Amino acid sequence: MEIHKAVRESDDIRLKTKYDNAIYVIQRALALYSVEEVAFSFNGGKDSTVLLHLLRAGYYLHQAGTNLSTRDPVNDEITFPIRTIYFESSSVFPEINSFTYDTAFAYKLQMDIIRLDFKSGLEALLKDKPIRAIFLGVRIGDPTAVSNISKIKLRMRIEKVELNFWQYSSGRARAVLPSSPGWPPFMRVNPILDWSYRDVWAFLLTCKIQYCSLYDQGYTSIGSIHDTVPNALLCHTKTDNSEEKYKPAYLLPDGRLERAGRVKKLTSQPLNAVSNGVNHEESHWKSMSTASVIAVGDEILSGTVEDRVGSVLCRKLHSIGWAVSHVSITRNDIDSVADEVDRQKSKNDMVFIYGGVGPLPSDVTVAGIAKAFGVRMAPDEEFEEYLRHLIGERCTGDRNEMAQLPEGITELMHHDKLRVPLIKCRNVIILTATNVAELEKEWDCLIELMKSNELLVMTEPFVSKRLATTLSDVEAAQPLSDIVIKFPDVYTGAYRESRGGSIVITFKGKDEARIRAAAEALCKKFHPGAFSEVD
Repeated sequence: MEIHKAVRESDDIRLKTKYDNAIYVIQRALALYSVEEVAFSFNGGKDSTVLLHLLRAGYYLHQAGTNLSTRDPVNDEITFPIRTIYFESSSVFPEINSFTYDTAFAYKLQMDIIRLDFKSGLEALLKDKPIRAIFLGVRIGDPTAVSNISKIKLRMRIEKVELNFWQYSSGRARAVLPSSPGWPPFMRVNPILDWSYRDVWAFLLTCKIQYCSLYDQGYTSIGSIHDTVPNALLCHTKTDNSEEKYKPAYLLPDGRLERAGRVKKLTSQPLNAVSNGVNHEESHWKSMSTASVIAVGDEILSGTVEDRVGSVLCRKLHSIGWAVSHVSITRNDIDSVADEVDRQKSKNDMVFIYGGVGPLPSDVTVAGIAKAFGVRMAPDEEFEEYLRHLIGERCTGDRNEMAQLPEGITELMHHDKLRVPLIKCRNVIILTATNVAELEKEWDCLIELMKSNELLVMTEPFVSKRLATTLSDVEAAQPLSDIVIKFPDVYTGAYRESRGGSIVITFKGKDEARIRAAAEALCKKFHPGAFSEVD
């Protein structure tokens, strides 16, 4: 078998180890399940191309047994009987589509074409076929792998799932896991889960395997036609007509930047500045720096824990002149975090997020941020060193996993008073504070760092004035509307501390004289003594 022979003759010890581990996982799966009970998900990308040829080798060795002395390892081929699944989509690159069909023809694959989304397609397939396990070309840094593994680990702990051989063991940890909650039941078999970008290309080049032509045009990670461009790190020259030229994917010097060519096309437009429900296109509100605050925690949503960090953080931001446009609480779920971060990062100058940071199964904030930016999680040696000094041998679980951060977008912000640096992913700052005292400390450090590297632009702080009145809502409504129109640069709001209590009217802005003028203008609309100032 040509794949097996090429790896065995290679001098690459790391590749041999990765190959042996992958073949072991494949052979164990084939020993547990019949050929009719397994399938292979193929999408034409480099990872699934690697998996295809590993499966060919693994099935050959499974059929041949350990004694290969009576077989010709180059010319002795065995028909590949494993069912192959291809999810065809209108958003796929034509080159990927052509390569997939050409490969299926060349290796006589039994290919099922599915024109539904992955989950719906699997549900239909598993109803019709007795499939119990599916081979997937997923690697540990993939956003989907991070999401699925976190959900599955939590489910295993809750349900105390027993997986016998598939329990966490040596370098084959998590190679096989049950499908995620809410999905049709099957076993995910991930033979290349621990492979790196370098390992993938070492295998393809060593075994002289044909791959999709896009990888020779600078594409390093291929998604859909809507979110994938050549990796700019491989651009090396321009022709006379200004057309860019790219090196092939296997020349990318840092595999952690594999997904740098994944560019999310934003459809949302910048928000118009809004004050009191009235748009002010030309007002200074539009140019004001804005921040969003996101809390992550099922305990907050269930009412088990009261969140005090958010309100204090909002006051801190106002104290440096930043407007808070949005405050939200989201579940301890990667997809929920990713969706909320994705919405807010494009609408605000900065996003502050806290909760869900740590080694527990529910700590998914960092992985959610990675998914929001469409990047992989990758080990950060510097952060791992901090963790090693912090927790030492008291660490349980996969220490390397704890040190994984979103690759290519992460900056560690060091301060002498912080045991672990703050983490910044582009315009998202991750806070580890779980209470107000910890937030105070992190905020003070952030302000110092801000002054030294201009992380946040400090502007005039917000000032405010509050008036209380026993007037009814109906009496106050129209005069307040007049003030809103007359003073568009002042935020005017109202609230009650109790339904039968006084109305408290708030004037907030950055010009104290304008705030005072707005308050006086409102008072003049009513009889003397209608309002009293609140401290």
